[in-house]
Amino acid sequence: MFRIIFVLDIFNRTIVHAQGGTRSEYKPIHFSSHICNTSDAKQIEDTVKPAEVYIADLNLLEKIGKREKNFDIIQAVSESAKVMLDPGVTSVSETEDVMEIVQTVILGTETASLETIKEASSLYPGRISVSIDKKHGKILTNDPELPEDPFKIVELLNDYDLADIIILDLDRVGTSSGVDSQFLSKIVSISRHNVLLGGGVSNVEDIKILEDIGIKGALVATALHNGSIPLEMVRQ
Repeated sequence: MFRIIFVLDIFNRTIVHAQGGTRSEYKPIHFSSHICNTSDAKQIEDTVKPAEVYIADLNLLEKIGKREKNFDIIQAVSESAKVMLDPGVTSVSETEDVMEIVQTVILGTETASLETIKEASSLYPGRISVSIDKKHGKILTNDPELPEDPFKIVELLNDYDLADIIILDLDRVGTSSGVDSQFLSKIVSISRHNVLLGGGVSNVEDIKILEDIGIKGALVATALHNGSIPLEMVRQ
């Protein structure tokens, strides 16, 4: 079954509307949502009732405030749904506390090195997902060991015991701009892991395209908040 994973971007304990990857400009979600009149994570979850949730802790990703600032909120969400969390991991030690509050921890190329990914996936087999983060057409990374070519990254990740890999196109996040089926088809053909897409999914037709090319799931927020994808699809 195709997985539609509900996205919650949390900053300073508030759910915000991620749009285009410019985090400083994100506004509380209730200003733009047609499905909720609050930016409180637990109240939104109670309304949407998603089976799976992807959470990006923007405080950790941007290194703003105390590390555990949003942890109690994230843990509350994880009590009612299966949660994958991107906490901006830069070292294996930073996975320890978050492993206690969510089922899956995401290591993004934006913050994690290839060596950290290798170590974490060995320490927590099947509980690490890797997000290949793209912006302006380039892979976001500070690690010289990570190739600039996303296909080569996927080949390297084939050797690790991961839950999923995520193709996260930050330029398309919140834009409803559609999907790059040719690029994604090639990713699927190379990867030994299930591939999820984040960014650009605009409607049910996009979901059908992704399913047809072998993508196993999509991270979705804007298309749910504006009604283009019905809530029933995220509750399965």
